[in-house]
Amino acid sequence: MTITVSEVLELLAQRKPLNDAQADFMFTELMDGNLTDAQTGAFFMGLRAKGEDSTDLAAGVRAGLAHALKIPGFDGTRPEPVIDTCGTGGDGQCSFNNSTAVSLFLADMGYTVAKHGNRALSSSCGSADALEALGVPLEQTPEEAAAGLTKYNFAFLFAPAYHPAFKHVMPVRQQLGIRTLFNFMGPLLNPARPSHQLLGVGAPDKLELMGETLLLTGVHRALIFSGADGFDELTTWGVNRGHLIHDGVMEKTTVIPNQLGFKAHDPNAVRVNGKDDAVSKLKDILAGKGPEAMMDMVALNLAGCLHLLDKGTMRECADMARDIVNQGLQKGIPYAQ
Repeated sequence: MTITVSEVLELLAQRKPLNDAQADFMFTELMDGNLTDAQTGAFFMGLRAKGEDSTDLAAGVRAGLAHALKIPGFDGTRPEPVIDTCGTGGDGQCSFNNSTAVSLFLADMGYTVAKHGNRALSSSCGSADALEALGVPLEQTPEEAAAGLTKYNFAFLFAPAYHPAFKHVMPVRQQLGIRTLFNFMGPLLNPARPSHQLLGVGAPDKLELMGETLLLTGVHRALIFSGADGFDELTTWGVNRGHLIHDGVMEKTTVIPNQLGFKAHDPNAVRVNGKDDAVSKLKDILAGKGPEAMMDMVALNLAGCLHLLDKGTMRECADMARDIVNQGLQKGIPYAQ
């Protein structure tokens, strides 16, 4: 049976859910550039009015990955782990580049890190801005990224360079000026297909949506969570709530920092004042000399990654992570040697 754009838009107008075939059809048409701006805007608004579900998001992710540039040798089937620490962003907290620091510590330890990200949208300094300031190349070809992952255990996959089909999406998103489903797709679109993922979500009500989508799109182990006060990082104050995915199963979990030996820092102590301050703080952290609140936050999130990588219980990984962060990078910043 043939699916048409008008048929799908009519279903959305009636706030009826789409099936897999209908959702896949619409996102493929979108990525292929076959929808008009009016149809694209109607599609985005229809999904939001209906309420986005994991069928919608998974279809968007499948279409996005199908149209993305591929990283040679990285297709989700490698025997050794590949990890990403990309969160949704958009929490508006102006915090330091925690996930970037965590990814560099992981690479320094010998783990393969494919860091997917972009420039700052709502933060003072996005992962791309921070890594660029450290001398890490941004716009690498897929072949260069694959070589960097092999040589340095690290590559930054600059989202705009790897998702050319998004040129059909961005103008309408900018014209609408409101949240759409694409705000949640970024962390799920890593073209290196990571097997492990630490995924912070600034909107707690979207945790289950993100977790269900990861289950549908394939990941070996992942921790999807919201930190205290709406942070999309594991925070050292308050309870972090989310879901642990392992072996095709998703279960609720909490990360309680004081049970892992962390003191409750003031949230203001992890905020930065603009790009220059963010880069300066990041350099200090990577040297093992950053502010205590930031060092502890990096250690907590690093512990989450080590736990995903089967390096012990969360408490064991927290003790290990604190030692690693306090020592600073041992091999230096990738690409800068």
